[in-house]
Amino acid sequence: VSLLKVGWYNAVLQPAFHLPYPDDTLAFVVLSTPSMFDKALKPFVSKERLKIIRDPVDQCVSHHLSRVKEQFPDQRVDVMFDYEMLPSRKPKFLAQTAAHVAGAAYYYQRKDVKLDPWGKKKIFGVCIHPKYGGWFAIRALLLFPDIQVPCLEQPAPVDCVSMEEKRIELLEQFNFHWQDGRYRDIIEVKERYSEEQKAYFATPPAERLRLLGLSQEAQ
Repeated sequence: VSLLKVGWYNAVLQPAFHLPYPDDTLAFVVLSTPSMFDKALKPFVSKERLKIIRDPVDQCVSHHLSRVKEQFPDQRVDVMFDYEMLPSRKPKFLAQTAAHVAGAAYYYQRKDVKLDPWGKKKIFGVCIHPKYGGWFAIRALLLFPDIQVPCLEQPAPVDCVSMEEKRIELLEQFNFHWQDGRYRDIIEVKERYSEEQKAYFATPPAERLRLLGLSQEAQ
């Protein structure tokens, strides 16, 4: 987790995307690291085998964050998940922006390239972690509405892809060749997904249950 103030997030976004909390409200952005698959997901699936499992990863993350909430019985804790949408079909929060302003991972975007080679093409940005490269995910935002932290100092994310040509390579790979996952290794990483985990995420969602030993009947 990396902590942030809501005001840092709102300051870089248009009002339509602002979080409806005071600027000094304490929040945490929650990442999953490569070891999540073995340390959290597989034990969760094994334990919940007889219950209905629709999306193992989302349900696993929800389970663990509900346990976090239980540790603060006297506090209001709001949780926003990366996959949740508002009625307007906008995401509840922009995960990559939250990670960037919290200093958790650097959000590389088209504006970070001086000599833009893409013309009128739509180019999406991507977060890179200084330790895990692209081998991680942003899962949720935890908000503590009753805790104000006016003195919190904002950390800068680590700019680990600082060379112009590397940034172009990263955005090219992410936008046009994302299936092969090469963008994830744009820097030297300390840890990456296991072969089993790569196979899981490369498998269409409807077939992933079988990889975890869950039959469609059990589901």
